Amino acid sequence: DRNSRATFFPQSYMMVKEALHERANLLEIAPHLSAPLPIMLPVYKWWQLPYYWAGIKMYDLVAGMECLKSSYVLSKTKALELFPMLKKDRLVGAIVYYDGQHNDARMNLAIGLTAARYGAAMANYTEVVNLLKRADPETGVEKVCGARCRDVLTGQEFDVRAKCVINATGPFTDSLRKMDDQKTTNICQPSAGVHIVIPGYYSPDNMGLLDPATSDGRVIFFLPWEKMTIAGTTDSPTNVTAHPIPTEDDITFILNEVRNYLSPDVEVRRGDVLAAWSGIRPLVTDPNSKDTQSICRNHIVNVSQSGMVTIAGGKWTTYRSMAEETLDAAIQTHGLEASASKTVGLVLEGGRDWSPTLYIRLVQDYGLENEVAQHLASTYGGKAFEVAKMAQVTGKRWPIVGKRLVSEFPYIEGEVLYAIKEYACTAIDVIARRTRLGFLNVQAADEALPRIVELMGKALNWTSDRKTVRGRKADLRSPTYILFPVWYKNRFHKFDKESKGFITTVDVQSVLQSINIQIDENSLHEILSEVDLNKNGQVEIDEFLQLMSAVKKGQVSDSRLAILLKTAEESLDLRAPVSVDRSGGGV
Repeated sequence: DRNSRATFFPQSYMMVKEALHERANLLEIAPHLSAPLPIMLPVYKWWQLPYYWAGIKMYDLVAGMECLKSSYVLSKTKALELFPMLKKDRLVGAIVYYDGQHNDARMNLAIGLTAARYGAAMANYTEVVNLLKRADPETGVEKVCGARCRDVLTGQEFDVRAKCVINATGPFTDSLRKMDDQKTTNICQPSAGVHIVIPGYYSPDNMGLLDPATSDGRVIFFLPWEKMTIAGTTDSPTNVTAHPIPTEDDITFILNEVRNYLSPDVEVRRGDVLAAWSGIRPLVTDPNSKDTQSICRNHIVNVSQSGMVTIAGGKWTTYRSMAEETLDAAIQTHGLEASASKTVGLVLEGGRDWSPTLYIRLVQDYGLENEVAQHLASTYGGKAFEVAKMAQVTGKRWPIVGKRLVSEFPYIEGEVLYAIKEYACTAIDVIARRTRLGFLNVQAADEALPRIVELMGKALNWTSDRKTVRGRKADLRSPTYILFPVWYKNRFHKFDKESKGFITTVDVQSVLQSINIQIDENSLHEILSEVDLNKNGQVEIDEFLQLMSAVKKGQVSDSRLAILLKTAEESLDLRAPVSVDRSGGGV
């Protein structure tokens, strides 16, 4: 109605204005982790050009002095020069605007490290078991006064007392709210966002592509990232879980959308997906709103009757202003003494001593490879020199120091030791959260894992049992992962030809037929069911590897599936072609 429209536009304007201000601040306080990125919007109808241009110019106008660079219109010819892999058919031109891109995992860590240097007490791998409460002497109402916590790695529990408890748990928001009050209604609407990583040749080195209107209305983008291309995204309802997993349908959707934009010369292949992951967006409804079905476009700050402050929703760009608003609510609610916020312009860990040419000093002073030096400078900023000091001598003429974990990526062994100083506790902390190897190439991460476990085990005095637990593949539901020989995984991958991460009766039957082995479909289904622990009709690689580990240890006799795969593998090896599993793709 007219009233809702009247309030919608001022709210939208203020949201955009706030986001642009925070974007400018983020680029200032973490210059090593964030940078402007030009993004192209392809235009396929002439009437869209002035429409999109007007929208982007309004975006520039709202940004004002904080505009990164002015947007501009491109002809079809110029658009293809900048983005040569674009499909020519129907393209009439493009519009380029500038947005910010950052290293999200390192940014998260930089914020935590900066907070610690200013006096914050940090606790990694800690979960809340329940909230502590006491009755208010004046009103008799129970107030939250702390939390009972558990160290996930040791199982030790302890109490943390506090004048105010803030619930900033993202998709787990409602879990904490239920701890506070079982009768409270849910406000979090979890939405799954899936991203895939494909080779760098899918996009130019410094140009992204975005279309806000795909075949089903979702946004699609593919952007250069860590010399690869990251593509996404989906937006579908999901359940809250600590380990969201992308489905094959999600991956197929993204690949099909990418295929719609690229030239027929670029063959978009399922085998080009080097990694995929799913994240949960904590969309929220405002509990104070009369319209309980409406999704909040930004974020909400809510204070419960017990005094717990909840911050929910929002996005990365506005994290600082969200924190400021949350603390303002905590101060007001609990009568805390505090000065005005000082976080605008507060440079984050590594940003103070960074410069665009810092990597040259790393090359000259330490004898690091140029690519490795650039990586260290853009990841650690001014702290890169501390990492370089921990780099091991290579024994080669060049580079002098900096042994790589895997040859294709600039991550070095010294980073593993430095990661321990940054609160890394398990191998997955290093693979996924201190470096991005686990998100860039799953096979490369597998290759690097044993060495990472070895380095961490030596530095932290891990026993063999602890290496198994702390070195497991990401809490990737495979507690004995590092015990598995490579050939077990190879055996599995010969059946999982599409690299789905699981095999079905169809996969096994296809391979068996190719080597003239006949087996009844019902019997085959029974064989797979023996190791299908979660009974979803699929045998994931973790389930198979745990089976093979148990077989090796003598805990179970050889299962029918293990024998079947071994027999098939031996037959396939007799006529196997040259392996292409390191080629960055596959058929």
